[in-house]
Amino acid sequence: MKITMDVECTPEEARAFLGLPDVKPMQEQLMREVQDRMTANIRAMEPEAMLRTWLPATLKGFEQMQEIFMSQMTGKKRE
Repeated sequence: MKITMDVECTPEEARAFLGLPDVKPMQEQLMREVQDRMTANIRAMEPEAMLRTWLPATLKGFEQMQEIFMSQMTGKKRE
């Protein structure tokens, strides 16, 4: 014997029926805190300092990649 039952209810109604806690207020609080922290960090960033930090490493990496490609094409090993 097989019995099928369709129940129409909202997620809130299902949660209350099953006795599960309502975590929506906690999620909203945490999301506000995450948003506030991200906004503060973005405001604290200085574009010039970021470029000075990242650019030299990026250029050096690009030069090394160029050397590897050239050595592969010419058949010479890097020193």
